[in-house]
Amino acid sequence: MGTKSTLAKPVVVLLGTLDTKGVEYGYVRDRLQEQGVDTILIDAGVIGEPQITPDITREEVAQAAGADVKILAASGDRGNAVITMACGASLITKRLYEKGQLDGILGLGGSGGSALVTQAMRDLPIGIPKLMLSTMASGDTRPYVGAVDITMMHSVVDIAGINQLSAPILANAANAVAGMVKSPVPQSTSKKKLIGATMFGVTTPAVNVARERLEELGYEVIVFHATGTGGQSMESLIRDGFITASLDITTTELADELVGGVLSAGPHRLEAAGNLGIPQVVSLGAIDMVNFGPVDSVPPQFKDRLLYKHNATITLMRTTAEECAELGRTIARKLNAAKGPVSLFIPLKGVSMMATEGQLFHDGKADQALISALREHVDTNVVEIREIETDINDPLFARTMAERLHELYQDWFEANRQAK
Repeated sequence: MGTKSTLAKPVVVLLGTLDTKGVEYGYVRDRLQEQGVDTILIDAGVIGEPQITPDITREEVAQAAGADVKILAASGDRGNAVITMACGASLITKRLYEKGQLDGILGLGGSGGSALVTQAMRDLPIGIPKLMLSTMASGDTRPYVGAVDITMMHSVVDIAGINQLSAPILANAANAVAGMVKSPVPQSTSKKKLIGATMFGVTTPAVNVARERLEELGYEVIVFHATGTGGQSMESLIRDGFITASLDITTTELADELVGGVLSAGPHRLEAAGNLGIPQVVSLGAIDMVNFGPVDSVPPQFKDRLLYKHNATITLMRTTAEECAELGRTIARKLNAAKGPVSLFIPLKGVSMMATEGQLFHDGKADQALISALREHVDTNVVEIREIETDINDPLFARTMAERLHELYQDWFEANRQAK
């Protein structure tokens, strides 16, 4: 956390392009100061002159990124300018936080401004209040929020002047972030080790049983919904050192990444734990499905595939034998690169509620393709394989995974202690 005195006023950083949004930033600055909150105004604009005087100038922001703002403006490349200024703004806001001069951050903008400001927000620690008032907040916010606790608020009207519609919305944004930075946040005193676990609706029974067993063994378990951002969040927290062991039961996001579903966690899913060498137990939860939006949004090339309308907004598609074989090779490659202990648990009777015998997604050929690829490509000198004659949601399967992770963690912890 930062080092600011608890006796000082909280500070909200206002980051944005003051050549186009200066009047609006001045308005929210005044509202914050009325609430007893100090502000630091950072200008990340490039083209026109700032409409109000910033505390940190655009020249300083560009310089932090190793650039010259005049050259950026002269180039006419708006995309490159946004990327550069976002980089500089991120470095400056992190420095302010480290000095105890940032308790929260607020941004205003459209697509470009939102991209710039939220990059800096994503580089700040989880728990720091981050509010983005944006014209983009009623659409797909994933590119802006990523895996971080950014609050996006829809501006309803464009952020272009103070009027009878925009004024209360801007004031509400200022009041919201003021409330966040002024309100005490309870700090956990728990000394328990944190374990990250992944869950989907069709693997919920397994995760619940495993979580309860790990809690009995003295751990605290954080569960992530494997919806793309969930997997990204867990990977991010592992990289940041918050999570000390991984119970990656539900690796379904890999299927979306491979086939083109809407819940991909990106190409680096299932890599952070291995890269850091922390203990991990991995399984194949919901590898039998790829996720799309409403039925009419399923890409034309998949219209003849086995589809299931999960609800009005989610359609599931069964993975084929060829896709499952490729997923097996992908999982093997990622786990083989692990620098720490890893155990792969294979449920031989179904990887989700829908893949067991008699259920819609039961497909013995596809399951066998997945298992055969894993058997062929997993390096057993690195990865322990455990095949169990149950489906993934069997309580025995779940408890066995939990207890194996406990064993791996105990051995890993003792080895590290002795090495020191």
